[in-house]
Amino acid sequence: MSQGIRGVTGAIGDRWRSLPGWQRFVAYAAGVAFLYYLPLLGIPGLTWFRTDYIEGGNSWAGVLFLCAVYVLIAIGLNVVIGLAGLLDLGYVGFYAIGAYSVALFGSTQSPVVQWIQQEFGLGTTWAVAWAACIPIAIAAAMISGVLLGWPTLRLRGDYLAIVTLGFGEIIRIVAKNMKEVTNGAEGIGAIPGPQGAPSADNNIFGLLDPKPWYWLALTVVLIMVFLVRRLENSRVGRSWLAIREDEDAAAVMGVQGFKFKLWAFAIGAALGGISGLLFASRQGFIQPAQFDAALSILFVAMVVVGGSGNMAGVAAGAVLLTYLPERFREVAEYRNLAFGVALLLVMLFIPQGLIPSRRRARELKDREKEAPANA
Repeated sequence: MSQGIRGVTGAIGDRWRSLPGWQRFVAYAAGVAFLYYLPLLGIPGLTWFRTDYIEGGNSWAGVLFLCAVYVLIAIGLNVVIGLAGLLDLGYVGFYAIGAYSVALFGSTQSPVVQWIQQEFGLGTTWAVAWAACIPIAIAAAMISGVLLGWPTLRLRGDYLAIVTLGFGEIIRIVAKNMKEVTNGAEGIGAIPGPQGAPSADNNIFGLLDPKPWYWLALTVVLIMVFLVRRLENSRVGRSWLAIREDEDAAAVMGVQGFKFKLWAFAIGAALGGISGLLFASRQGFIQPAQFDAALSILFVAMVVVGGSGNMAGVAAGAVLLTYLPERFREVAEYRNLAFGVALLLVMLFIPQGLIPSRRRARELKDREKEAPANA
């Protein structure tokens, strides 16, 4: 079954790459237009969501927004895991830092904003504009990635994974315990969007209609896909792949492993920070319980299930693992069981992921050939 799926995806990929450039451009444009039209599309059974369910529900456009945010997360984590080969189990920490950046500096309910108002004699309605919170979130996440990576990237394998898992938990616990800064477990509300704090005057980016939020998140995703793709095909991207394959051999060839791994952590953290900012702005309220370790494991699962090292694959994994739990909320008590069974089946029959990268598929094929000889 694994070889059959791999053959099908490989044939589709070869056929796509053989198309003339103008045909691929038309296909890309049609695909992007379809993605923007999705919130307005009604497909029986696919776009139906119960909004009156006891445990809460979501609308079709709201689910699409969450899918777009998680796709952005998966792309950022793919830089760390799929390209550089670094197992990061604490990626939720960067996600939380991005969310708290816009909450702490953009919300009038934030203790930080209230302190600035009193200290400098500003009005009670003053807060940092939403647009100004974007570079703050990116910078805070990147600095956190560098601070985490500087002492820990000399570790490898399971040791690095354990350290990063601890980082994610540290961020959550600090946000919970520093009540004088983050409001602790009570959380922070009135988080602004592009039109300011949530109110009846927000005709576009309000709390009721999630379609503009989806279009905003999708635009950010497309921009980041373009930038990461350019980076992947650059000298930095080739260095990441060399480090992932064999760090010692890469060092012999002149690749500075520590520097490029630090770059991967910083860039991945920046994408996580942007994702957190979008999520917090749409929700209008955040608290530490929203950023637990289980969410970080889910992020890693999106990359592994979709196909580590392939942006199309990790995007597909993110959409699948975001859409299905929302679609089947009425059987919420079985969702974790179904999720575990699905992961087990994917790892058994499609270990390279749903849409593997060509390089990763060749690696697994070579290992399958070597296995009988070693036996």
